[in-house]
Amino acid sequence: MIPSRHAATRRALTRRQALAGALLLVPGTAAAADWPERALRMIIPFAPGSGADTVGRTFADELAKGLGQPVVVDNKGGAGGLMGTAEGARAPADGYTLLLTSQGTTVFNLGLYKTPGYDPLKDLAPVIAAGILTNVVVVSAANPARTVADLIAQARARPGEITYGSSGVGSSLHMSGVILEQRTGIRLQHVPYRGAPAAVLAVMNGEVTWGSFNAPTVLGQIAAGKLRALAVTTRERSALLPDVPTMIEAGVPDFVVATWLGFAVPAGTAPAIVARLNAELNRVGQLPQVKEKLLVQGFEILPPAPPDSARKLIEADQALWLPIIKQSGAKAE
Repeated sequence: MIPSRHAATRRALTRRQALAGALLLVPGTAAAADWPERALRMIIPFAPGSGADTVGRTFADELAKGLGQPVVVDNKGGAGGLMGTAEGARAPADGYTLLLTSQGTTVFNLGLYKTPGYDPLKDLAPVIAAGILTNVVVVSAANPARTVADLIAQARARPGEITYGSSGVGSSLHMSGVILEQRTGIRLQHVPYRGAPAAVLAVMNGEVTWGSFNAPTVLGQIAAGKLRALAVTTRERSALLPDVPTMIEAGVPDFVVATWLGFAVPAGTAPAIVARLNAELNRVGQLPQVKEKLLVQGFEILPPAPPDSARKLIEADQALWLPIIKQSGAKAE
């Protein structure tokens, strides 16, 4: 479960400080006392210029200032983040490899690929869940639907005929339709496209009925009156669209699709290093210039939290999504 963005952060900071202090007493942490002594490598398992890449590079720049060492970004895209994540999981556990993680690489890929080549909870040590990308459920301005209830009514009247577009099988955009079917009992038809822009265009021109897209992909069209926003898929309303209800508020129980990004290191990395990285990454996430830059990209920073919070998020998401993916029959293309 994604923690509330409006929750008080003081207790989390206090716990983190206490944990960091306690780790100084743990045998073996002396070896990490002088860390870092050289540059760190940040593996981003997605292509340069992607939203995840922007987030990773923004954190890398500020993290380098806090650690006093360069943080070199290494893009290793391919197979929905599978290749880069597998490489990060195999890297030495010496504190010099940091991996950008996501809901896709730590949760969805386990259901979509028969042999992903890594176990996110065994081969990686989660450090932080940094923030979430808001998805927005939209229809064409020409569609008479004004609410999610209207859209569901259309689907009930025409079972299996109402279409929705996505950026591909297994994407969070696809999963939004899958979970809507499972939560409401309606039947929809999924139409995957090669990338979100093509799917957005398909909604605008009426080729498909609706779609659920990352906010930056559709904000311009919503403002221009070409798309109508019916709901956001996060647990709380988005600062980008404060007047748009959540799917839960719109009457769909337990509907949350919050695409998150975070960071991890190879399993076996010294606890003192994990604690230091957690503290530094939490600090970076609270910098006003970082929050402002990433909010424009649709990325909303989560409150500071200890590493265990990131692990619990992955565990909860796997428990929720793996059965949903299995039931949907979705497989990576």
